[in-house]
Amino acid sequence: MTNISPEPILAGDIRAMARAATAIENRTAAAEPLLKALFPHTGQAAVIGITGPPGAGKSTLVDQLTRILRAEDVPTGIICVDPSSPFSGGAILGDRIRMQRHHADPGVFVRSMATRGSVGGLARGTLEMALMLDAAGKRVILIETVGVGQDEVEVARLADVTAVVLAPGMGDDVQALKAGILEIADVFVINKADLEGAARLEQELRAMLSLATRPVEVPIVKTVASQGDGIGEALAAIRSVQSGNKRDSVRLWALRLREMLRERLLERIPLEELGAAAEAVASRRQDPYTIVEQWLSTLY
Repeated sequence: MTNISPEPILAGDIRAMARAATAIENRTAAAEPLLKALFPHTGQAAVIGITGPPGAGKSTLVDQLTRILRAEDVPTGIICVDPSSPFSGGAILGDRIRMQRHHADPGVFVRSMATRGSVGGLARGTLEMALMLDAAGKRVILIETVGVGQDEVEVARLADVTAVVLAPGMGDDVQALKAGILEIADVFVINKADLEGAARLEQELRAMLSLATRPVEVPIVKTVASQGDGIGEALAAIRSVQSGNKRDSVRLWALRLREMLRERLLERIPLEELGAAAEAVASRRQDPYTIVEQWLSTLY
């Protein structure tokens, strides 16, 4: 792919944004120069992470939040992270299909990204995709994680506000919270609140939050996203957290830079070499510390 001009993206051209999104996801040579040119134009968007166990209704909530944002004429970007096909490596669920009501709206840009083996609920390149949408003029970017349950905490490194979506009667809600989701949640959304068990789930959340050492109170909002109920309250809670307890951007970028450095270092070591080194360490022919030192000396 040839170099992609940043000007059409800065002007909000949808086709240019789509080409850029493909370059970013496929990590082509055109992606990095483009992102370098776009970066000075970023920093205006609110990045909202929507995470939680599978089946909690994250996609429906994102769809309804987008409906309200567009009613307010807020340019909106949506990044839906889908599990990957073991055969093609592509996204299976296709959230763009589930967002059909926004398909013809030029103020909404929806992109599905495949995890392609990445863990933590996000795809590689999710941060870069969000930066591109930020530069393109999207003022709210909603990132829906894959729904892997206990592992999807990586979104906290990327989002300004993280909303954890739960639903009653799923059985693994509390277990997921014990695995770390409790610590990353800025807002809890109890979706499908018309179902039996919603009040009990709220009680359990409040009990767990009372034991946690959180510097600020974490709002709990009830919604029935399929009916559009409580969506305005959920958006208000997200905005309140963003304005009143905005994340330290320096701290957030320290986390992002560390992750970017880790990815870059791993990309420079061929998988075959990594496998051979693992075999040498497992058989005790070499120690891991010497191998890492050799890699570092070779890379830098």
